[in-house]
Amino acid sequence: MSIDRRVLLRGMGWAAAAGAGLTLAADAAGIVGEDRPAPRPRPQARPERPLRWASAAPTVEPRTFWQESPPPRRKPERTANDVKAVFIHHTSSPNDYTRPEVPGLIRNFAVDHVDNREWDDIGYNFLVDRGGVIYEGRAGGVANPVVGAHTLGFNVATVGIAAIGDFSDGMPAPEPMVDSLVRLIAWKLGLYGVDPRGTAVLESTNDGSRYKKGTRQIFRTVSGHRDGYSTLCPGGALYAQLPAIRERAARLQGRPAN
Repeated sequence: MSIDRRVLLRGMGWAAAAGAGLTLAADAAGIVGEDRPAPRPRPQARPERPLRWASAAPTVEPRTFWQESPPPRRKPERTANDVKAVFIHHTSSPNDYTRPEVPGLIRNFAVDHVDNREWDDIGYNFLVDRGGVIYEGRAGGVANPVVGAHTLGFNVATVGIAAIGDFSDGMPAPEPMVDSLVRLIAWKLGLYGVDPRGTAVLESTNDGSRYKKGTRQIFRTVSGHRDGYSTLCPGGALYAQLPAIRERAARLQGRPAN
């Protein structure tokens, strides 16, 4: 699904005033519905402790960078027990956005998820712009296993990261974006001891995914949206970049070469 750029650019006075930012636009065709596990109390932030495969936490722009008051969230965030995998998306939107446009774009995108799709917050856990800036998406704490709404049937124990733009065949993600994806993946999976080059067994929670509800399916720990849902997301070019992203993230965690 795509959102008209003119619609996304409405009401962006705050963005111009903020003078810095991120970007977001629309989701890829066939973006997903939201899984609904039983609500859990919000956990405390993960305690700091030595982790064998830890990597440095990247800088993440908080929700306060783009959200208005009151924020679009309607319900308390839900959390899983851990993180097993990452799903990479693209927003299937123009690549010529500017930083001052970003806060308004994200606000409009969040409102679309909440008002039109009736989700309880923006679906993505994180977003990354073409300049490599990383933004917090769904609320709940960037280090916590917050359940998003990004890959129908496989939102539990996974992280949804959206690359802002269109990365279809012939349009690879730029290096600053790729570098930030690598750093974000290495850090987030490292918190839970997950190898970016590995695999994880995930159980489908929705018949609308590629796999019938209850199916236990093996995924790469860094997968594309298309691996779990019938869509071209994250675009052919970015999907082709995932093997190199996995390897770079593993090296950043300090893991030995395969």
